[in-house]
Amino acid sequence: MANQYIPPTVWQNDSDNGGAWASINRPDSGARHEQALPVGAHPLQVYSMGTPNGQKVTIMLEELLAAGVKEAEYDAYLIRIGEGDQFGSGFVAVNPNSKIPALVDRSGDTPINVFESGNILLYLAEKFGHFLPTELAARTEVMNWLFWLQGSAPYLGGGFGHFYAYAPEKFEYPINRFTMEAKRQLDVLDKRLANNTYLGGETYSIADIATWPWYGNVVLGRAYDAAEFLDVQSYPNVMRWAKAIDERVAVQRGRIVNRTMGEEWEHLAERHSAADIDAVLSKKP
Repeated sequence: MANQYIPPTVWQNDSDNGGAWASINRPDSGARHEQALPVGAHPLQVYSMGTPNGQKVTIMLEELLAAGVKEAEYDAYLIRIGEGDQFGSGFVAVNPNSKIPALVDRSGDTPINVFESGNILLYLAEKFGHFLPTELAARTEVMNWLFWLQGSAPYLGGGFGHFYAYAPEKFEYPINRFTMEAKRQLDVLDKRLANNTYLGGETYSIADIATWPWYGNVVLGRAYDAAEFLDVQSYPNVMRWAKAIDERVAVQRGRIVNRTMGEEWEHLAERHSAADIDAVLSKKP
């Protein structure tokens, strides 16, 4: 084929290759500028953005508050990943991988930095004793699905979402490749949920909190404008599960924190108290 790409002997970064994230993606790590992180009044400090990975943590915190865990009060600060806030010195000190979300727990004598969204969910579940069973078999089932999500979501977001929605040019091979994988994952979920109310069994858990912002938002038509393309109605058990979780008040609250996209009533750049969320949701039509 005349236009076939031939890889060079040694790859070099092309910062002008286009795409939504071309201006910030680089093949090296570390801080690019000095930028301290703000610190609010609560022991738990979240630094994030309202993407699917960011929603996991704020939904978890709102679920904990709804369960009566007052110690789960938190401040949430916006990290504008399109503007490179994740490469500020303060954020890199918390998460050397420069990915949102990040959490700092200041409830003890020494602050604890927690990064990777799945690990943050696990940390909060163990710290507060909610949304993770203690019995070995039940806990293992939840952890199976938490790790499944952490391994699968990059194919949905960085694979399917990137090539279908964000890449500067659309090419058949990567779209077909990652669409096939996205649909296979939806089928895995659908079969699991055919005989289980939630991913871990009959009890809502961190496995659901981790998975819903990705696959729930996709089948509900809130991600990549791809619901029809993926024929999401052919996964009735995933649809049932996604709609049920969408009705949870804590999910409705948590999904808008650090969010700057979507409808106006979904925009909440920072959260410092329950009243901040109440004020935004009051604008919902």
